[in-house]
Amino acid sequence: MGKYQAHVLAEILDGHPDAVSGDDTTAPRVVFTDPQVATAGLTLHAALDQGLDAHAYDVPSSATAGAAFHGTGTPGTARIVVDEQQGVIVGATFTGTEVAEWLHAATIAIVSQTPVELLWQAVPAFPTRSEIWLKLLERREAGLAGAARQIPAERPATTRPVQPARRGQEPVATAQR
Repeated sequence: MGKYQAHVLAEILDGHPDAVSGDDTTAPRVVFTDPQVATAGLTLHAALDQGLDAHAYDVPSSATAGAAFHGTGTPGTARIVVDEQQGVIVGATFTGTEVAEWLHAATIAIVSQTPVELLWQAVPAFPTRSEIWLKLLERREAGLAGAARQIPAERPATTRPVQPARRGQEPVATAQR
């Protein structure tokens, strides 16, 4: 972060304040514990607070073939937060063994506002842990497909719930509360 802030200061002192955004929300952050916690951009809560049409997509960080290099079933999670209206990633959080290495790719996607659909073209090598990006994109695609199937048809305002009919009787509308 200090290197970024030094760059911002240099741009301002050189008379180019428009060359920097001054938006620290995209800055990568890592807690070097075991397991590591790495994040860039907004959390789901922060994105929703800003009024974004944000959705989170989670996968286990052990979901790739490359994860086997760190041990089968190594615990951890990967999450992207997507502004679905704009179609861009606005945040990413990773927990697990050596996940800080994923942060630069996340930061580039967030800062550049690369459309999520374009990220499918950034094919990771196999078998590497970078395949986590494919798993996250697949999870988003499955989530969007599932959401489209689960959208309930709206009832007209005048429709009342119907009490099941007993054998030989007509259904009875119940009073609304």
